[in-house]
Amino acid sequence: MKLARESIPFIVVPAVLALVTLAFGLWYISIVFLLLGLFMVYFFRDPTRVPPVEPNAVVAPADGRVTRIQRLAESEESSGTLISIFLSPLDVHINRSPIAGKIVDMAYIPGKFLMATNERASLVNEQNVLTIQGEKITVVCRQIAGILARRVVCWKKKGDNLELGERFGLIKFSSRTDIVLPSNVTITVTEGTKVKGGTTVIGRIS
Repeated sequence: MKLARESIPFIVVPAVLALVTLAFGLWYISIVFLLLGLFMVYFFRDPTRVPPVEPNAVVAPADGRVTRIQRLAESEESSGTLISIFLSPLDVHINRSPIAGKIVDMAYIPGKFLMATNERASLVNEQNVLTIQGEKITVVCRQIAGILARRVVCWKKKGDNLELGERFGLIKFSSRTDIVLPSNVTITVTEGTKVKGGTTVIGRIS
């Protein structure tokens, strides 16, 4: 199983503590550390995903559940349709590019750690905002930390090119990913839909 490279300390530390406590005969504590280490292996899993071959497809940038679909006013900085995806601790936390394109802007914003389902989280929580420009559309993707998360990770930089469904980062533990799609994208999911990053089609360019 492939794991995100950020997983190493989260797996090694519980494993070492499990061995140390076992050496002192504290097997019940050792089991706790072992289970914690196994959970970290599960949490930081990085499965291979094959994106759809549809030329006009926009895919989910993260695994999770769609919690909000909101039409934004034309006067707002990022007009279009906002889709929020909530990632529970059991979901894969790798973020993937919703379209093929170039990162034309990137901004890291430090902030608070409200519950990821809170609508204010997109305004005040720690987040990393990517603007990805494709051949037909430009999308804005936000990696938003949740109440358990304390760091968003992005492996790409401004000017990098991304393929459809390509990995660009992760968010540690419970979190949320928002995407703003322009008005010429027909939304194909509804609130409550479970999606998989890089494979589930959330919109089609019209």
